[in-house]
Amino acid sequence: MNDAEQLKQFFHSQADLLEELKLVESLNLPECYIAAGYVRNRIWDMLHGYEMSELNDIDVVYYNVDDIEAATDILIENRLIEVTGNEKWSVKNQARMHLKNNNAPYKSTDDALSYWTETATAVGVRWRDNEIEICSPYGLDDLFQMHVRRCPLFKDVHFFRERVHAKKWLERWPLLKMIET
Repeated sequence: MNDAEQLKQFFHSQADLLEELKLVESLNLPECYIAAGYVRNRIWDMLHGYEMSELNDIDVVYYNVDDIEAATDILIENRLIEVTGNEKWSVKNQARMHLKNNNAPYKSTDDALSYWTETATAVGVRWRDNEIEICSPYGLDDLFQMHVRRCPLFKDVHFFRERVHAKKWLERWPLLKMIET
């Protein structure tokens, strides 16, 4: 079984995660995925034989150049919180996030993810047409090989190192390998 099949099988086997994917699909947001730690932490927990750990947030990313107001994201977050009772939802339209990150405008959700800090974090999943779809500009190798590697388009090496250290990933998941490039 390849990494994409394994990722899909994992999410299919988790009824609560599948329901969250379906809920996000019902928002009908363009190029919309649940990404970052929602995927990364779950897979690293699975590969370490851990129970699913508590998430700091649930990152919903989408791409809509027609409405880049942050207030729209807050309305969507509030809707998700109201429906689920979970206050950890974080919604960000990637069509405006280039401004925060001092990059050229992103062309899509996939393009935006390619500028994220780590390759294993730059992975999103969504429910669409009754199946799980994956957005992963750098593929899934680093995620499943448990490599912590800076995305090539993310240039701040110091920030990358500090982030990994602050999050204590290497302690939390001891099978991870830091890849410096």
